[in-house]
Amino acid sequence: MAGTGDLFTHGRIETWKREAPLAARLRPRRLEQFLGQDHLIGPGALLRRLIEEGKLLHSMIFWGPPGTGKTTLALIIAQAAGAHAESLSAVTAGLADLRRVIHEARERRRLYGQRTLLIVDELHRFNRVQQDALLPHVEDGTVVFIGITTENPYFAVVPALVSRSRVFSFRPLTEEEILALLRRALADPENGYGGQPIEIPEEVLRFWARLSEGDARGALNALELAVGATAPGPDGVIRIAMDTAQAVVQRRALAYDQEAHYDTISAFIKSIRGSDPDAALFWLAKMADAGEDPRFIMRRLLILAAEDVGLADPMAIVVTAACAQALEWVGMPEAAYHLAEATLYLATAPKSNSAGAYFRALEFLRAHGAGEVPVHLKDASRDAEALGHGQSYQYPHAFPEHFVRQSYWPVGLPRVQFYRPSDHGYEREIAERLRRWWGAPESPDPSSALSGGT
Repeated sequence: MAGTGDLFTHGRIETWKREAPLAARLRPRRLEQFLGQDHLIGPGALLRRLIEEGKLLHSMIFWGPPGTGKTTLALIIAQAAGAHAESLSAVTAGLADLRRVIHEARERRRLYGQRTLLIVDELHRFNRVQQDALLPHVEDGTVVFIGITTENPYFAVVPALVSRSRVFSFRPLTEEEILALLRRALADPENGYGGQPIEIPEEVLRFWARLSEGDARGALNALELAVGATAPGPDGVIRIAMDTAQAVVQRRALAYDQEAHYDTISAFIKSIRGSDPDAALFWLAKMADAGEDPRFIMRRLLILAAEDVGLADPMAIVVTAACAQALEWVGMPEAAYHLAEATLYLATAPKSNSAGAYFRALEFLRAHGAGEVPVHLKDASRDAEALGHGQSYQYPHAFPEHFVRQSYWPVGLPRVQFYRPSDHGYEREIAERLRRWWGAPESPDPSSALSGGT
């Protein structure tokens, strides 16, 4: 019977080798076969030392883009440490599955002294209750846990679980690493296409490597689709041309999680502030293509129009507000024109952050108190006769240029200059007008300048 069982097992393995996707068949089983992530497993790196020494001391979170080897490395770690590996997908697993794994892990350690490595794929898909349920068993060492996630764990995972795990960040594979993997697939006679009559030009391999954007699985899937879709020539050779290579590459969905949301809008705003219209349009296109809320983008443009352009070009807020209204009327995708128009106007406008003077005034108010309204500025409609409110007030429109020098400053507070117009665009005229009315201002205090930032 044992021999029969071996034959059945062997048969299942052979069937798996024939039917499993190329990416699964080529999954590295040993550390020396692993490509990429040299910052994690290069010579002398901490994770490499732990693997080589067979130590399974700490729970870990592997965070990075798809197809960068996170799950593969977790399995290699389990094998090197001699641990029993259990794998759960957070997409389909529930609390009952988690309880079963924990119970079996306790029994395994009690009966055989063997540790259990629990690999949770798509960790960010576990809800808070499921993550909290895992926490005590990670703390007491019932399982050593490796969470696999494509989303920033500092956003997507409960802080208590993050604090009890070492977070390792995986990077997209380089184009050369993807090329090496494709060549390995073509040369491997057991799990790849080694020995088969397949001809693929170098330019095709590089095309797949470039368009995969560091995703090894995506590149291998393209190769497998192309081989399967190409009929052999009269001589039996499968020749894959560029048109086939392009046809099997699907348009990649943009990676746009919560972290990308914050990082991309930050890059967008900073590009406009830095007057780079091309970079600003790129980040705008990325956000729109990823499905970002266009109203969110427009709200940020309205803020920027006042914060970073301001009175250097007073039309900036007018144009942006008009584009915001057009967005409401038109809707996407046509409103992309209005998002682009507002973006280009603001990116190419002269810049001034002088409207931030409000925050200097607010800081001064909170530090020194409100002072008192001068008598001549108080409302004269109530107490003018009894208390003299409003007396001595000089009506500016009764004077040349509709201006007269008088004090508007609160009583009992030192005079401070909050607003300092820039010398850019229209604000240069404002600065000259203020100098004509009030005289030259004192030299600005650099320490009080607003740094801003997103």
